Amino acid sequence: MASTTHPAFAERRSTARPSGWWARAWLRAVEEAAYAEEELTASRRLARSGRIGGIRVEPGRVTAAVEDPDGLWATAVDVPVLPAEEADALVEAVGAVSGRVSALLAGDLPHELVEHAEEAGVELLPYGGELAGTCTCSAWVDPCVHALALLHQVGWLLDADPFVLLHLRGLPREQLLARLHAERAPVADVTDADPDLDAAHDAAARAARFLERLESGEPGDLDHLL
Repeated sequence: MASTTHPAFAERRSTARPSGWWARAWLRAVEEAAYAEEELTASRRLARSGRIGGIRVEPGRVTAAVEDPDGLWATAVDVPVLPAEEADALVEAVGAVSGRVSALLAGDLPHELVEHAEEAGVELLPYGGELAGTCTCSAWVDPCVHALALLHQVGWLLDADPFVLLHLRGLPREQLLARLHAERAPVADVTDADPDLDAAHDAAARAARFLERLESGEPGDLDHLL
């Protein structure tokens, strides 16, 4: 199962309102999921504290270690993965209009893409009741403060990169790009190549090589991969 671990966020004195409409929609779902305003306020404070470890994102789940004055907790939140037929419809919606792949790679989730998907029966953005938390703490509410804090930080991640949302829903970046390429390949002539999709594959490949070089500590100039 494909997974990506994002570095921990440093402490923040305050958090600006997300710039992406999809991130704001995500945070509204987090607010809906909270049991009471008290837990929500505490979770925002904890999210800004810098005491949440690296966030692992995989289809259907996010996990992280969360620390508070009472201890260190293993926290996870489950998000429903799109059924196969809905994932197919979402892939089709992404590929239906030129420029949508480029927009995603540039950090934008086009509103019309989500509307197109909704018309096909795909609800990409979850609602509060779909966010189910688990934690090693003793809190009886679900999601607990630690899970809510983790969800706030996930909102920060997907504000910068909407592929985080797609990954959670079962379509990691590389899988989505590969499926788009495979669906075009049987019918597309070489001279009819989609420049958006070609650019998407090139950008994804360079990003993968860049991350591999960083993680391995391999020396050398990385500017050519940026």
